[in-house]
Amino acid sequence: MINTKICSLLNIKYPIFQGGMAQISDACLAAAVSEAGGLGIIAAGNNTPEEVKKEIDKIRTLTDKPFGVNVMLLNKYANDISNLLAEEKVPVVITGAGNPGRYMKLWKDAGIKVIPVVPSVAYAKHLEKAGADALICEGTESGGHVGETTTMCLTPQVCDAVRVPVIAAGGIADGRGIAAVFSLGADGVQVGTRFLSAKECNVHQNYKNKVIKSKDTDTAVTGRKTGHPVRVLKNKLVTKFKDLEKNNATVEEMESLGRGRLYKAAIEGDVDYGSVMSGQIAGLVKKEQTCEEIITEMFYEAETLINNLHGFISGGCNE
Repeated sequence: MINTKICSLLNIKYPIFQGGMAQISDACLAAAVSEAGGLGIIAAGNNTPEEVKKEIDKIRTLTDKPFGVNVMLLNKYANDISNLLAEEKVPVVITGAGNPGRYMKLWKDAGIKVIPVVPSVAYAKHLEKAGADALICEGTESGGHVGETTTMCLTPQVCDAVRVPVIAAGGIADGRGIAAVFSLGADGVQVGTRFLSAKECNVHQNYKNKVIKSKDTDTAVTGRKTGHPVRVLKNKLVTKFKDLEKNNATVEEMESLGRGRLYKAAIEGDVDYGSVMSGQIAGLVKKEQTCEEIITEMFYEAETLINNLHGFISGGCNE
């Protein structure tokens, strides 16, 4: 069995995190992942502290395994949610869209493991010094809000620059992806798109079906001119975004078009005019499975592949 430093740090069986997908990663999905041996993560998104508390209470009725909460620090409720997480002593906090430095002592004093998402080596080094227990390198292949650097390029550079465990995210949906990022130095993986097809995932069935039917070229990035690029599956909404970009629309016009679109897709099931966030790896997601089946299958594939790779190594140049 694959066992890394992140397993010991968080007391989990498999070194895999389920991505904190806003409007999607609820207590049901997170609990199923944790029960299967990974780290399930509740997405705070733009929710109120009361809504986040409800999900924390619910997951604790569904599993006694470790879990995490993803906090988007640009959320207007971020301060109250951060205090709530300390009060609740959640096992793990994942942060994104902002600097968690101001909350680090609060969380660490509560015994919480803090794992920020980082888009660059410089930011990784800064947050390691600030007290991060591990770091998530998220490449541009990911679904949702993305940076510019690929997982393949970002992960080894961050691994070389820090001593804390590194979790690779973006472009990972099977055992081949796990084996690849382990070879780059990662201690674990974070997976979002593959878990959209999980039977325990409560995303609208239309959204789930669109992911399962997608091909390798079916994603696009919108909003680059706004400074908040988002990777989604192509649909009529993407066409509208591209038209606005061609016509040099203002940031306000772009943001107005995007407002509330994730809810339309994930909750209402509008996959034509909703924002169907998904990673580039969606073309590998072909069926619905339980979280346990997904995780077991991925790590069986990874272990088999890693063992088979030994066959490429010969005893010497003359053989």
